[in-house]
Amino acid sequence: MDLRLDADDLNSCVQCGLCLPHCPTFRVTGDEAMSPRGRIHLMREVQDNNAPLTPEILDSFETCVQCRGCEPACPSSVPYGHLMEQTRESLADVGEMTPLWQRAMLAPLSTPVALKAGSSLLGVANKLNLVPKRLGLPAEVPVRQQPLDSTGTDVYFFTGCVMDAWQRDVHRAGMRVLQAAGIGATPTNELAPCCGALQAHAGLTNQTRDLAEQMMLNLRGDRPILVDSAGCGAAMKDYGHLLGTPTAEAFSARVFDIQEFLADHVRSLPTVEPLDLRVAVQDPCHLRHVQRVHLATRTVLRPFVRELVELEDDGLCCGAGGAYSVLQPELAGQIRDRKVDVINGVRPDIVASANPGCSMHLGNAGVETLHPMQLIDRALTS
Repeated sequence: MDLRLDADDLNSCVQCGLCLPHCPTFRVTGDEAMSPRGRIHLMREVQDNNAPLTPEILDSFETCVQCRGCEPACPSSVPYGHLMEQTRESLADVGEMTPLWQRAMLAPLSTPVALKAGSSLLGVANKLNLVPKRLGLPAEVPVRQQPLDSTGTDVYFFTGCVMDAWQRDVHRAGMRVLQAAGIGATPTNELAPCCGALQAHAGLTNQTRDLAEQMMLNLRGDRPILVDSAGCGAAMKDYGHLLGTPTAEAFSARVFDIQEFLADHVRSLPTVEPLDLRVAVQDPCHLRHVQRVHLATRTVLRPFVRELVELEDDGLCCGAGGAYSVLQPELAGQIRDRKVDVINGVRPDIVASANPGCSMHLGNAGVETLHPMQLIDRALTS
């Protein structure tokens, strides 16, 4: 089968194995087929040698977290993330991946009315303990929320889909912090209902392209676009590659993680008494391995907490992976267990994580987690 993979990208992997220690699924299974090197070997077998799509090969592709922790470790700069996304797209296009129920689950994300209605129903069901714990929902799914009001026109503030439905309090905190730094923000709301990250992970990349085109049309101009979800920011910064147009490249250049943007404006924030907290920084994979701007989190947090501590695991994935914790709960749990052990080893008061999936996944294991913007907001208002 032709997976439509670029031959140069595919052949850039020399099978050296330096990626293995950085792959969460290989770490918990020890299975070569669960490693980047192994998965690339299988891609070659399918594309170049017409190997049959056995259940074992499909399982290898489906169980990748797409954390891309292998990429910074690779001496050959193999674009593993793009190879995996293209593989999944090719398999989804012929019905070998992403079944109808999964596609139906993703459908409301790009339709704000459907998402709000579904989220409200889910919130009620969650209060009645009717939602299986394996879905990894937060303890409180909001039933009703007040809309976000604009505080100015200096930047766009990307609100997105799931995070806006379940963690709008993080958006509010981020906008208050920006305002304290003298930066007015316009929430995107229905102008940009979804970035398409989860669709791309599932192989539904044409849907991501449509969402990208819609967002680029609605957010024209040169205003910076700030994102407080690491996965969304990584997806939006990749629109240039996804669409392959100068317009998309220019749009992606306007996208900043909120910590990345604030790192250049941290001196504009008021000087306040730091929170009396020992805070461990958990780097979301798409902030550390894809956007590679994770150090900005330290820059903006340091003035506002008593102590920052590092997790000595080279940014190993927590197992959230977008919808991965729902689709692969056993592997996601095993990966998370390793992360929790590392977190417990530094004995923090709280963990700072700049991605909603990570915070929910860790929270369901009993780890108290807040977004960096929530901590800064708390320091500014306490």
